[in-house]
Amino acid sequence: MARDFTSVGVVGLGTMGAGIVEVFARNGIDVVAVEVSEGAMERGRAILTGSTDRAVAKGKLAEADRDALLSRVRFAVGLDALHSVDLVVEAVPEHLDLKQRIFVELDRVCKPGAILATNTSSLSVTEISVATSRPNQVIGIHFFNPAPVMKLVEVVRTVVTSADVVTDVEALCKRLGKVDVTINDRAGFIANALLFGYLNHAVGMFESHYATREDIDAAMKLGCGLPMGPLALMDLIGLDTAYEILDTMYRRGGRDRRHAPVPMLKQMVTAGLLGRKSGRGFYTYERPGSPVVVPDERTPPVTEATPDGTPAVHAEGGTGSARGQLANPAVVTKIGVVGSGTMATGIIEVFARAGYEVVSVTRGAEKSAKVLDAVRTSLNKGVVRGRLDEADRDAALGRISWSAALEQLADVDLVVEAVVEELSVKKALFASLDEICKPGVVLATTTSSLPVIDVAMATQRPAEVVGLHFFNPAPLMPLVEIVETIRTSAETTATARAVCAALGKRGVVCGDRSGFIVNALLFPYLNDAVRMLEASYSTADGIDHAMKLGCGYPMGPFELLDVVGLDVALAIQRELYLELREPGFAPAPLLEHLVTAGYLGRKSGRGFRDHTRR
Repeated sequence: MARDFTSVGVVGLGTMGAGIVEVFARNGIDVVAVEVSEGAMERGRAILTGSTDRAVAKGKLAEADRDALLSRVRFAVGLDALHSVDLVVEAVPEHLDLKQRIFVELDRVCKPGAILATNTSSLSVTEISVATSRPNQVIGIHFFNPAPVMKLVEVVRTVVTSADVVTDVEALCKRLGKVDVTINDRAGFIANALLFGYLNHAVGMFESHYATREDIDAAMKLGCGLPMGPLALMDLIGLDTAYEILDTMYRRGGRDRRHAPVPMLKQMVTAGLLGRKSGRGFYTYERPGSPVVVPDERTPPVTEATPDGTPAVHAEGGTGSARGQLANPAVVTKIGVVGSGTMATGIIEVFARAGYEVVSVTRGAEKSAKVLDAVRTSLNKGVVRGRLDEADRDAALGRISWSAALEQLADVDLVVEAVVEELSVKKALFASLDEICKPGVVLATTTSSLPVIDVAMATQRPAEVVGLHFFNPAPLMPLVEIVETIRTSAETTATARAVCAALGKRGVVCGDRSGFIVNALLFPYLNDAVRMLEASYSTADGIDHAMKLGCGYPMGPFELLDVVGLDVALAIQRELYLELREPGFAPAPLLEHLVTAGYLGRKSGRGFRDHTRR
């Protein structure tokens, strides 16, 4: 039988500590809430009261339940108040020496059978435990912020933690309504080990001026469905906290360079730019602690109008000389789309629904008929679902003309290529388009992995070549990555941005580098998850639970890999590794072995999970 905890202590009443107090008290457990001073104790009391009052105001907690919850909490100054509790959870700042000193005192004060737990998110639970005379009764209980809301708890056992202690804590988590994932003591555990490498990479992108903060965040929210962009999330976590976690992971985790804090992060912490809590971090906030972002010197200027009524767009992203200059977009009314696959079909529909005249060019009448059928089917679904009426569907179809001859693109204003992802094929196509299309026409490639500059240099007009990376399915996904090469003109970028805006999509501008924004940030995270599984640190289910419940991701990494296709993921990861030469980007051997075995995910029936039995 698991132990019945009737009273617990919480040390440290900041946002996390006060949240943990609330979790225990909500579930009928008496809590002794301890701080180092009267002032700190009252601040903790105010956090708890504010949280419960908000829950009452939102109808999530009855007034009587709030009063009962608060009556279960006794506030105190000093650790001596914890002498009779069954469990203590420490939630003080992430400094090893501080936590060790507290555990020495807890070992002295608490009764012999009490379990001592740390809420550390990155420090070694083992190093904390050896400060006591009872390391077998020390465990990590890592709640996620905000603790009353987030369902995940990482239960971290050391090599000497008693099996009974683990069982007792797992049962307690269930009593609290939490989903626990039990793991060994390793830097970052699951969620932080996967999350902070990704966050650090995003900071590096921003530091190098690869893309704006707004574009990086929009790319990951709209392209991956994440609840927050990485830089906004860093501001929420606190840049000082993020720095400490990354520094600890770097020192404890084999000195992986991807966990070495980006220099900009240290500089911002030194300057007091800590994120929301200081009022400024990557963004500027209405006041310290406010979630409301206000304009600052980095905020993109508002789109302006030119004398002819077309929008003037500030070219902000990428690596070219156009950054920060005003550029006038070309007028685009007629668009050519080359290709007959799923992406080409979706792009044709998107342009036609937005009111553009579209010329679809495929390799023959049979291909064109299939594309027409696919577009018509998709539009009919839109009618059935109430997203457009029959007149709009018919008008969209009426704007599309069909051809097997590239020469039909002689009078278009923009060409979007969506053919097979082979560089030689794309280069040959762009060379032909260069000869056929009129001067000033923007030539765009939808490549998701190939260098856009290689395609551009197949033409005599590299300044008019740009990447337009739509996401699949194009009619639904709101993001387009606009990829500038070092030869792309400001006018070409401005035209691409204006077209994306006319489509109702968010165009994010970045340089011509492997993976662009989304894939460059997403796939190393997925690769790290495979490495974690490969090392038997946790199960695929455990890792997926950690990222969905601990970080709010819509899918866990292994769910997503099986959907994307393991072969696709491997190809992208290889491209990233070959271009960036970062050792940590080398594809995980397990990923390579699964692809070799034909386990490609849902499309083959088996990947990280067996889909044939579902």
